[in-house]
Amino acid sequence: MLPEAVARDALVGDDASDTALSASARAEQLVSDALQAQMDGQPGLFAEYAARLAEPSGRRVGRDDWQRAVERELLASLVRAVTAGWRQGWQPAEVVREIGRQFDARHGRLATDAVTIEMRSYARTAVDERWQAQLDRLGAIAWWSPDQDYLEQWRGREQLNAEAAVTHALQVLFGLATLPRLGRLCPLPGTARQGATASGLVPGRQSGQRAVGRARALLSKAEATKLPEEAETLAAQAQELLAARGIDDALRAAGTGHDRRTASGRRIFVDGPYELAKADLLEVVATADRCRAVWHKTLGLSTIVGFPSDLDAVELLFTSLLTQATTAMAQAGPDRDDARPAATRSFRQSFLASYTERVRERLGEAAAAAVRQAVADAPDSGVRAALADRHRVVDETVRKMFPDLPHQAPGHGTGRPDRASPVTDGLPDRVAAYVA
Repeated sequence: MLPEAVARDALVGDDASDTALSASARAEQLVSDALQAQMDGQPGLFAEYAARLAEPSGRRVGRDDWQRAVERELLASLVRAVTAGWRQGWQPAEVVREIGRQFDARHGRLATDAVTIEMRSYARTAVDERWQAQLDRLGAIAWWSPDQDYLEQWRGREQLNAEAAVTHALQVLFGLATLPRLGRLCPLPGTARQGATASGLVPGRQSGQRAVGRARALLSKAEATKLPEEAETLAAQAQELLAARGIDDALRAAGTGHDRRTASGRRIFVDGPYELAKADLLEVVATADRCRAVWHKTLGLSTIVGFPSDLDAVELLFTSLLTQATTAMAQAGPDRDDARPAATRSFRQSFLASYTERVRERLGEAAAAAVRQAVADAPDSGVRAALADRHRVVDETVRKMFPDLPHQAPGHGTGRPDRASPVTDGLPDRVAAYVA
């Protein structure tokens, strides 16, 4: 069954009367007109269409019939827009976050419900495990009663009048309908095979899990210490452990004949303030761990492309380093109560830039040390060849995922990589990216 059919069947009953058909056609036209007004930057006209959708505008259609027609049209349109978002490369957590960023948390909750309705179309076994994990974290469950109109229940829950509820629904619909294209990271819902995640790794050894546990412990100590130099040393030790784990994975994959061309992507949110500085820090961590980072500037997120163990390392290190940077910045910052906001912001931007450069050096040295140690432990193991092969695969994956980005090789942890100019990824200005 199509997703829009699910929305209709789940929320309203069948009504084939001429009046209902006429109301449906009118509701469809008004929704379309409202979206066009929003697209054209005409808020007054948009508000007029929202008001007309909230109340019956003539005597031919009763209030209940009109409300059902509007309900059907809005929900079906929302579900179609969510499905289109999946095809554009978006995932559940990203959709809800982006709608919340454009509008507010209430809009985000409505987007979560639209995602919940859309996902009813797929068997759980045909949904990628990573996708399902996002749905679980979002709490994407049907809280409303199927015997009553959803929008009416939602506006009661949010304490809104009818016009405000319709306005919110139209705004969420506009946000969904204008989502730009992103690289697809998971199989579309309905197409995944049970248990077939995109890990791309042969089964991990216990030693690899121990390395991750030891790295977490080191990073926890780094976050707790008040000594910046000690924190940097602990973070570098964690990097070396995680880099060694990634090298081990690469060698095992090469040695067993396992398919090595399994680079994948993961998106990491880069929240304000100081998004540019944080994106730079993420790029540094990604480069040190043999990954590439693409920053989608106006979306507040980065796509990291690499192999699973390396992606795990990037996510773990970046999260910890942000915490460490915040602590160090607070200790080193102006301690005067009358410090001007502009001066404080300038200091923090400068501090994060300097911090990122120190991290670049320390992580790069740690990653190189891990390679040297692996070569020394097994000089005939083909360490450098295995890593070079993975570098090529990562670059190929980036080119396929983002064909409009400049095709230049990253530094892969050896010195400072060249930075590309902003590009638009073939889209409007809503997407600007920097490639590491």
